[in-house]
Amino acid sequence: MTPEPTSPLRRTRQVRDVVFVDGVRTPFGRAGEKGIYHGTRADDLVVKCIRELMRRNPALPAARIDEVAIAATTQSGDQGLTIGRTAALLAGLPQSVPGFAIDRMCAGAMTAVTTTAASIAFGAYDVVVAGGVEHMGHHPMGEGADPNPRFLAERLVDPAALNMGNTAENLHDRFPSITKARTDAYAVASQRKLAAAVAAGDIAPDLVPVATTAPGAGWELHTADEPPRPGTTLEDLAALRTPFRAHGRVTAGNSAGLNDGATAALLASADTAAELGLSVKMRLVAFAFAGVDPSVMGIGPIPATDKALTRAGLEICDIGLFEINEAFAVQVLSFLEHYGLDDQDPRVNRYGGAIAVGHPLAASGVRLMNQLARQFEQDPSVRYGLTTMCVGLGMGGTVIWENPHHLDFGKDA
Repeated sequence: MTPEPTSPLRRTRQVRDVVFVDGVRTPFGRAGEKGIYHGTRADDLVVKCIRELMRRNPALPAARIDEVAIAATTQSGDQGLTIGRTAALLAGLPQSVPGFAIDRMCAGAMTAVTTTAASIAFGAYDVVVAGGVEHMGHHPMGEGADPNPRFLAERLVDPAALNMGNTAENLHDRFPSITKARTDAYAVASQRKLAAAVAAGDIAPDLVPVATTAPGAGWELHTADEPPRPGTTLEDLAALRTPFRAHGRVTAGNSAGLNDGATAALLASADTAAELGLSVKMRLVAFAFAGVDPSVMGIGPIPATDKALTRAGLEICDIGLFEINEAFAVQVLSFLEHYGLDDQDPRVNRYGGAIAVGHPLAASGVRLMNQLARQFEQDPSVRYGLTTMCVGLGMGGTVIWENPHHLDFGKDA
């Protein structure tokens, strides 16, 4: 007797490996009228990234892209209107390629990656584009926001939680050993490391040149980040005011700036990458997000990393490279102190970080991934690395990646 065929819903579904194929970003600019992107639309920055991904990966038929997920914190104006879909159309992808918008504040691009990666692992997608954009010159942080009065009336959050600078000062209070001198020293090192990475040619390969124009200025081609201040000294930072608290510790010099920019990454299932001959720069091992007290939102990467390590069956000593978003120096140092790592641990932010290069909110997650992928290529002795960041209103996100250049890549996966 012939057995009845198994219902598709009853079949055992295997989780597929997800790989990071490629990632690009625009040069980051300073927000405001004097910034390089003041006259450039946010969605056009995303379009530049998508087109560059397609140019760099000619083996990928555009029609094979199953989704375009683009994050933005302020989803209005030139970074609204379901920007994942509009950017896909503007970039010339087939009309059959869908898209959507996503928001998890600073972890927007990171969440675009993890959300679509989970769908790849489940089998719903084979290839996706995921990234983020923030034009803080056109959309200042918090513009148009209307927090529910219950947050304060019912004491659901500390009023300080609605201002990121205040939460950083609160984190200093929680970690009194993290002094202003330490955060300033960390910030100077970030500038120095970025300058060294630029000089070594480690940053430029990820950048998409962007042409801009302004009244009376003509056309300019931007091929480098605008925010870095490579000559920054401790004396320079010591002279800066502390705008969030009298005699405080958080300054513009030991924090990320207000920036404009976009990022995009190409993700695929491992079998699809092999089928199409696409590169594999990293394999996604595990990811996690966690919530914390919003008044000390910078501590978010710690529980997120603990969760991700547990899910991966790893310990912090297994991580050979760290890309930690530098919203504030105190936030990075609290992470390092928690795990017993030195302030200048050579595994941490080898190319510098957001204090130097900038932090266009929802775009930054893919920048971290780009930099980790390049470091994996340079250092095949490292098997695992992670990208992590704090998130406004009290969250953290962490993604653990495996290096395909390591001798044990894929074993016990």
